[in-house]
Amino acid sequence: MELAAALLEKYSKPGPRYTSYPTAPYFSEAFGEQAWREELQKTQSSGRDLSLYVHVPFCDTLCYYCGCNMVATKNYTKATAYLEYLFKEIDSIAALTAPDRTVRQIHWGGGTPTYLHPDDIRRLFIHLSSQFKVDAAAEIGCEVDPRELTREHVIALAESGFNRLSLGVQELQDNVQQAVNRVQSESLIREVYGWMREAGIQSINMDLMVGLPHQTVAGFSETLDKIIDMAPDRLAVFSYAHVPWMKKHQKLIQESDLPDLPTRIALQQLLLEKLNQAGYVYIGMDHFAKPGDELVKAQQSKTLYRNFQGYTTHKDCDIYAFGVSAISQTDEVYVQNAKNLAEYQNLIYKGALATERGLRITLDDRIRRDAIVTIMSDLEIDKAQFSRRWEIEFDTYFEDAITDLAEMQADGLIELNPAFIRVTETGRMFLRNIAMSFDAYLKQPVEIKPRYSRTL
Repeated sequence: MELAAALLEKYSKPGPRYTSYPTAPYFSEAFGEQAWREELQKTQSSGRDLSLYVHVPFCDTLCYYCGCNMVATKNYTKATAYLEYLFKEIDSIAALTAPDRTVRQIHWGGGTPTYLHPDDIRRLFIHLSSQFKVDAAAEIGCEVDPRELTREHVIALAESGFNRLSLGVQELQDNVQQAVNRVQSESLIREVYGWMREAGIQSINMDLMVGLPHQTVAGFSETLDKIIDMAPDRLAVFSYAHVPWMKKHQKLIQESDLPDLPTRIALQQLLLEKLNQAGYVYIGMDHFAKPGDELVKAQQSKTLYRNFQGYTTHKDCDIYAFGVSAISQTDEVYVQNAKNLAEYQNLIYKGALATERGLRITLDDRIRRDAIVTIMSDLEIDKAQFSRRWEIEFDTYFEDAITDLAEMQADGLIELNPAFIRVTETGRMFLRNIAMSFDAYLKQPVEIKPRYSRTL
């Protein structure tokens, strides 16, 4: 895949990652607990299955690049106390859920869920699965930090039924690890990866990151060679989002140490070339998988979807999310729990739901979300099919997007004709930019726009 440096420079601009549309900054405190309770009641007979998310915010140490809602602590009693609040929240939502609704997917994120001791991993999973009807073939995944991890953690995950694990690697170069305060040797990564394979985990993902301080093409090339040698089933290679105005700890990273634009371009080119040569399929939005992977098959059959859990094969599921800052979703509503740990625990203690803010989306939001998710998942939009689905005339409805799309066609990112919009091989690198064409919120006056990280 040939990438023109001029295109990367042109399209490297602030923009959303589109795990939702509208994006989270537009959620409002006007949508509170009572509105969420009413939505839960109304949607029990929707016929949609469930996807459960659990947020465990704790980490032993602070990674300076981190953009997650997390708490760095070595005081494990905080996690023990948190679990009791989590159990109570799970019970509250389960009591509002029709017992015949089937859970097709479970994911634990953080922080790092493997901060929990092995017995507490088992205890949390038993509690969660006892309150909901979990399908025997459910996809059950967890994010894993190799530091402080033991073989017993992996055994606890496997025995609980986890079949997908995501191992946080980021980089293997010592100087980069030191600069972001995440030191973990190659030998440690290989050891933990080996434990996962020995435990029979069906699918292993590795997270990498480009754009970190002191990162070089030569160093990242070595990292990629070592990762490819380990042969994970999937790779998620994120661009570092430097947002110190949102995440104050990122000020610990010196901006002068970050790769300049030519280096970032070269890193992206290297990434695409090496993973392509190694046989990985570039799905889009930083995700790569082996040809036989479910994500690749879903993209080929146009059943891939994108939500707060990233790319997923479980499109028609409501998401019930538990824990501090966790975001739930029905077809028409997004709702987020309190982002502050003490506030979250206080709400649960009082017997309330942990709701802090949310949003009921409009018909226009739904139509535009469908366009954004379709282009990011299927890499094309059949205009006639889309028009029939929403009873609109595509080119007229999205007149505001046509100008942007025409320019992207001139730059070789898409093919645009009366019947289809198709993403080119080059365009896969620019999916966020292509999706931004359909985003009505980005066209609002500048003074009310949120600040986003750069797309590349």
